[in-house]
Amino acid sequence: MIRIVEVGPRDGLQNEAGWVPTEAKVAYVNRLSASGLTEIEVSSFVAPEWVPQLADAEAVFAAITRQPGVRYTALVPNQRGLARALASRVDGVAVFTAASETFCRKNINASIAESLARFRPVVADSPVPVRGYVSTAFHCPFEGPVAPAAVLRVTTDLLAMGCAEISLGDTIGRAHVDDVERLLEVLLPHCPAERLALHFHDTFGGAVANAQAGAAMGIRTFDGSTGGLGGCPYAPGAPGNVAAEALVRAFTGQTAIDVTILEQAAALIRPCLTGQARTDSTMGRPAS
Repeated sequence: MIRIVEVGPRDGLQNEAGWVPTEAKVAYVNRLSASGLTEIEVSSFVAPEWVPQLADAEAVFAAITRQPGVRYTALVPNQRGLARALASRVDGVAVFTAASETFCRKNINASIAESLARFRPVVADSPVPVRGYVSTAFHCPFEGPVAPAAVLRVTTDLLAMGCAEISLGDTIGRAHVDDVERLLEVLLPHCPAERLALHFHDTFGGAVANAQAGAAMGIRTFDGSTGGLGGCPYAPGAPGNVAAEALVRAFTGQTAIDVTILEQAAALIRPCLTGQARTDSTMGRPAS
């Protein structure tokens, strides 16, 4: 079976230019909860001044209707964010770094080594599973193609410190099928396929083919954003994350997710969107 992690409420909404009302976020998550998804990334506990769109994380978690069998997770940047997340009764948390130094510094104002040092106490202190995001796993908007060996170093470091799963991000959507195969050929001898996920952006329309290539090599977990919400601020105007609906259709019969309900969730949130992404600095506002 294929597992799809829904990231729309966090990764999809964090880059919106206008404020999305708390009640709309709650309705969005509640509808997603009825679709058969087993994991929804609800929000982020990054400092509100850095991610104003998700400043209501506590309020959203307090108001959602939790369904049995669904894990509700959040992004955290440090131990302070972890404390806020645990107080909101999250089922899991995620930390975020990158495989390219320039992107890491511009995205979270830290080197890769500094970001890993920041995460070690988070992972050690977390009573819930921790997911690690590795941005720019294929291409960096500043450095170009990223060597698979660089991705392997970060991925194995995150696994060694105790992350339960690593999500590898095609942050600007430039990956092709051969890039996916090349990366997994390097990673899979060292990292179990069941502990890896793939996070594709659909900038050039190749995200579904890339996911299928990953599945052919044994990956079973893929991130999707209902309605294709989100995107990278370094690719303005480009489509965002691969739509969860597109993944469900691509893997017909391999999930228990109702694509009609996903479409209903997208219809609920769409009127609240401006159609324009924020283009200011991304410091502290992690792009996947």
